Amino acid sequence: MFFIHKSLVIIMGSILIAIGINLFLVPFHLLDGGGIGLGLIIHYLLDMKVGLAILCISTPIFLLAWVYFRSFFYNGIHGLLFSSVIIDFLYPLHIIGEKFITSEMVGALGGGILIGLGVGSMLRFKITVGGTDLLAQMMAKPLDINPGLCILSIDVLVVSLGSILVESVSLLFSCITVLSVGITTSLIVRKHY
Repeated sequence: MFFIHKSLVIIMGSILIAIGINLFLVPFHLLDGGGIGLGLIIHYLLDMKVGLAILCISTPIFLLAWVYFRSFFYNGIHGLLFSSVIIDFLYPLHIIGEKFITSEMVGALGGGILIGLGVGSMLRFKITVGGTDLLAQMMAKPLDINPGLCILSIDVLVVSLGSILVESVSLLFSCITVLSVGITTSLIVRKHY
């Protein structure tokens, strides 16, 4: 029964993340932090599919997890694979977002809240979509530092880098996205504990 429940959480979390990215972020060239943000940067620069880019970025991190942090690998691989496929499958939602969502602020907040709901619901079951969040968790453990601080530092770095590399990216609204993802994720995870 636990396996079925965990599978449903991965499916629903991945769908929420995919809707947040495609419907709200992509139409305005907004970024999130971490692996999703790096995937979006690659998408905006090279027109590579976002889910595929996230998968490519996360593969070396998951290989590292396989060798040194096997529990992180097992808890994340399903979330990574499924969310990457769903993100690319729901990519056509960006057309709807371009037509009906007229404000960058709505894009930043709507995308951030949906991504935060998806990420938070997965984290409640120790599932991750991988990427740099997984790297931050692996770094935090041996260094004995707060994983949230590691994740925030990486997120700030990714959004700053993206605003430099991609001319059309708004640093302000991308930071609002990161904050809304972080706050929503924290509220979802905190309610569980």
